[in-house]
Amino acid sequence: MLVVLGLLMVVTFMFLIITKRATPVVALILVPVAFGLFAGAGLGISDMISDGIKDLAPTAAMLFFAIVFFGIMIDVGLFDPVVRLVVRLVRDDPAKLVVGTAVLAMIVSLDGDGSTTFIITTSALLPLYLKLGVSPVVLTVVAGLANGTMNILPWGGPTTRAAAALGVSPSDVFVPMIPSLVVGLIVVMIFSYHLGIMERRRIGKIEIRESVLARSGSGGDSAVAVLDGPGSGNGTTPPARPSMGTGDGPDDIDETPTPNSGFTGGALDENRPTLRPKLLWVNAGLTVALLAVLGMDVISIPVLFMIAAGIALVINFPRVAEQQAAITRHSSSIVSVVAMVLAAAVLTGVMSGTGMVEAIAQWLTGVLPTFLGPHMAIVIGVLSIPFTFFMSNDAFYFGVLPVLSETAGKYGIDPSEVARASITGQPFHMQSPLVPAILLLVALAGVSLADHHKKVLWRAGLVSLSMLGVGVLVGVIPF
Repeated sequence: MLVVLGLLMVVTFMFLIITKRATPVVALILVPVAFGLFAGAGLGISDMISDGIKDLAPTAAMLFFAIVFFGIMIDVGLFDPVVRLVVRLVRDDPAKLVVGTAVLAMIVSLDGDGSTTFIITTSALLPLYLKLGVSPVVLTVVAGLANGTMNILPWGGPTTRAAAALGVSPSDVFVPMIPSLVVGLIVVMIFSYHLGIMERRRIGKIEIRESVLARSGSGGDSAVAVLDGPGSGNGTTPPARPSMGTGDGPDDIDETPTPNSGFTGGALDENRPTLRPKLLWVNAGLTVALLAVLGMDVISIPVLFMIAAGIALVINFPRVAEQQAAITRHSSSIVSVVAMVLAAAVLTGVMSGTGMVEAIAQWLTGVLPTFLGPHMAIVIGVLSIPFTFFMSNDAFYFGVLPVLSETAGKYGIDPSEVARASITGQPFHMQSPLVPAILLLVALAGVSLADHHKKVLWRAGLVSLSMLGVGVLVGVIPF
């Protein structure tokens, strides 16, 4: 009963959000509640959901103030010089921009934190995407794939969880998987270049005049790209940002993202009143200090972002009315991402509280055909793709993986080999609506989770399978 309800709940939830019959927030709340009641939770469902909310409350607080902080940094012009530099490097090729996004996301992902990666990547490159008319969904897809692939680093979390759950050394899990990691990153780069080529064909040729890279006559930073090609303007004024597709094909985007504040006609407004050029180095120092302390892991992340957001507000907007306006400018992103995190707590709370997770794991080990026994490592690698998407890493690695490993052990498969196979699903896992970082990414980029999933899920699945295949080929995952 619990197995059937758990699987039906997941299928119903995914169907509703991918077909856009319900918003993720509504689906995350109502679907688990309905299925939880069917499972006999009764009034106890309140305690289950409350436990889920308690677990995710710090994450919601962190995302709230992270959006405020980096939203302020965009408003005051901290990333404008970065945009101008990237414009010079990209020149007239959207493909270079998309590949550069992948490289930047990979580099920043070395800190092991997805939220930091997405904040930096989006803050630095989203203005350029909007300026050139490149779909922001491409940014979320590329950044999500790059970070998900890098997520198997020992300090990223999944590798440590798998090692702890099975009682093996993290180095024994990760080091043999380095060839898989390299191939996974190569596949991500190939996807990035292909997406860039698709955007180049859709947009047409982009001409960026030298004059737009220089200071404008009014003293602001002019950063307007002139588009020549389909959907361009008259060549003298910045064209309106084109629609992101017709929705007729599987890769089309049928929803035009809403740009963040500070954007006009798809470009950064060089005359926006929130600019603080005299405070550029102060804001840069504050941001560097924030990231440094974040990497040192000496202060709770939610507390760190609270303090940083408060300092940023006081420095850049000393008046109370200005501070309120600064927060209000980013209220739509704040509400959407925090609501999504709290709603996700309903799903995780119900699945854990009703015992659905444990029931599905036990059922799965019982129904696997006998002939698959010697190949359990591969089976676990494949199962890690959907399992880590529909449940948290903690639930999978500490609740499900030990059961699967015990079954694999009967066929002589070592726990370290099981652990290696289990981390190959991370590129797919990182796209899950249960991962707060991906909710932050789509919120900052102004795209819907459904549009992100339409373009990213099959690609993430192929990256995961590529990593699993390489592990088998080099002999670190038994066939």
